[in-house]
Amino acid sequence: MTVVGADGLSRPAWAAEDPLLMEYYDTEWGMPVRDEQGLYERICLEGFQAGLSWVTILRKRPSFRAAFADFDPDVVAEFGEADVERLMGDAGIVRNRMKIGATIQNARATIALRADEGLVDFVWSFQPRETPRPHDRSEVPTVSEESKALSKALRSRGFAFVGPTTMYALMEAIGMVDTHLMASHRRGASGVWPE
Repeated sequence: MTVVGADGLSRPAWAAEDPLLMEYYDTEWGMPVRDEQGLYERICLEGFQAGLSWVTILRKRPSFRAAFADFDPDVVAEFGEADVERLMGDAGIVRNRMKIGATIQNARATIALRADEGLVDFVWSFQPRETPRPHDRSEVPTVSEESKALSKALRSRGFAFVGPTTMYALMEAIGMVDTHLMASHRRGASGVWPE
């Protein structure tokens, strides 16, 4: 079900409960991300989100960007053990050694992909032929055959914290699938999926 806000716009309940989530939903979530740095950032933040609420990550995103050099893969790939220790002491981010290590590992894997098609073309090659058409949040998948395949392919290329559910969330966030509810004012906003 959707909730009609004071502005008269219809959104899913999760996007209507917090002003930060509403802004994210209205301007960013589900919009295509087709640049390497932006996609690398989304992969890493989705990994950090595992087990936490998305609003926690959004609130910490400015600190994440400061801590990880705006998610510039060339810079993050050079991080060493001293950087890991510095990040473990940074209360502005999620201090999880495995997720921090994965962010560094994913930067190196992103750079390695440049020798082939690059991260953007690699990820977008897993776009499905159809997108869900949910009327209710219960109709929105949390995993798909494409997210399973993307997860497996990224792992084979050296990425970490890219499980199938996390990759489905990524696919939603970057517009590869449109899981906006049919009644939402954002349905079809990405331009990727004609209605």
